[in-house]
Amino acid sequence: MNNQVIVLQGGLSLSPFRINKINDTLKGFGNTVKEVSDVFLINIDKTKSIDIEKLKNLLGAKSFEEVKNTLYIAPRKGTISPWSSKATDILHNCDLDFVVRAEHVKCMVFENPVSLEIKQNTELFDRMMESTHTNIHELNSLFQEFKPTPQNDLEIINNPKNLNSIDREMGLALSESEKEYLIKSYQELGKEPTESELMMFAQANSEHCRHKIFNADWTIDGVEQPKSLFKMIRNTEANTDKPAISAYKDNSAVFDGGESVRWLVDEDNKYFQQNNTADILIKVETHNHPTAISPYPGAATGSGGEIRDEAATGQGSRPKAGLTGFSVSHLQIPENINKWEENLIGKPERIVSALEIMIEAPLGAAAFNNEFGRPNICGYFRNMEINTEDYGWRGYHKPIMLAGGLGTINRELAIKQDTQAGDYLAVLGGPAMLIGLGGGAASSMTSGSSCADLDFASVQRGNPEMERRCQEVIDRCWSQGDENPIRSIHDVGAGGLSNAMPELLDDAGLGGVLELR
Repeated sequence: MNNQVIVLQGGLSLSPFRINKINDTLKGFGNTVKEVSDVFLINIDKTKSIDIEKLKNLLGAKSFEEVKNTLYIAPRKGTISPWSSKATDILHNCDLDFVVRAEHVKCMVFENPVSLEIKQNTELFDRMMESTHTNIHELNSLFQEFKPTPQNDLEIINNPKNLNSIDREMGLALSESEKEYLIKSYQELGKEPTESELMMFAQANSEHCRHKIFNADWTIDGVEQPKSLFKMIRNTEANTDKPAISAYKDNSAVFDGGESVRWLVDEDNKYFQQNNTADILIKVETHNHPTAISPYPGAATGSGGEIRDEAATGQGSRPKAGLTGFSVSHLQIPENINKWEENLIGKPERIVSALEIMIEAPLGAAAFNNEFGRPNICGYFRNMEINTEDYGWRGYHKPIMLAGGLGTINRELAIKQDTQAGDYLAVLGGPAMLIGLGGGAASSMTSGSSCADLDFASVQRGNPEMERRCQEVIDRCWSQGDENPIRSIHDVGAGGLSNAMPELLDDAGLGGVLELR
């Protein structure tokens, strides 16, 4: 073996105030956290020239000494954390090419031995992205490489009812007509579907991605309605005296702007002045289901998705300013219950309270905007929960989380070009793995109809620094004007590549060859 894992001790990572908040969640466990610090695991190539002192200086670290009663919170085995990919790049740019990969671990030191209950307490870690350990040597397995698992065929041709249990277990949110379509299609093909094929179909055909209800024909009291819900929304634009340059056909709308002077960066990393017509982007969307399940990451990725939508308009653009809004049920603040908040009916088990949403979600949305480098400058907050005589209780247990913003785009880039045969398909960003992949299907279900683990797994996790990197690439492309290499661009949101790639290909009316690895 040419590789070796070394462990370095970083500094304290949480203030006493933050540690006190953690200890509040540990009441009843008979234990408290004394301190939380950083630990760095470095996988090094022993065949290269090694400079550990330079590595320590860059990381602000020292030699590691194990302490008793410690809980280590590390990335899940088989994954690469966003911190790792960024830190490893930085170390390589600092000529530390003996570093194969660096990884960051949180080290929690407790007053007493760490019990199994504390180790499994999900208040301390994000089980979608992290795992807990009590022995530092267990963490060497973080750098172990695994072979991809083979695809599994699922039996539905001779046992069509099996698709019902597959639907529930995988959280596919398939309608009866979609199940019939799948069974018939695979019977005609003479092959069983794989897990990947069914997952891809479910994401690309979810209500979230296809808007089947919004595009459906409506009959009310026996009378066919002239407009679908989507046509009703578009009606304002259709009747305006000055229509938008682009509306309801791209990731955000484009309105007439004006002459602008911009400072942009060229390929030599030098600023240059560009004079042109810059039009205005506007966009709002909701991220309700994820915010109801996990408010901080749900709202953060709501803002992140809206930023990507702006960037993926036309042939590339620049997001400028954000807004966030929240509609929730009554807050019922402890020790301060208002008269109209008495005798309410409670909330469903699987979603958090309105108070938790309003404590965590605005922070998540603001943090993503700030870390991406876009100011979140406005928004709204409303709450309502009433008992009506005709319809019973009405309110916002499932909240409205509104994410929106403004941006600018060059006039000549406001409309996507037609994709040509032979064009390249490229994906920008980090490895998303299975985090949030079921978001399109899960948010299309009736609340509470899936299991709690599927609900939790359907919430994406934000990585604003990586999104900023992607934006920098997009900015370098569109700033080239006529030399812009981008013909068409879509953001990878709910459904992941299962939705984004077919969307690009379907718009082009072409097929495509995709290299998954």
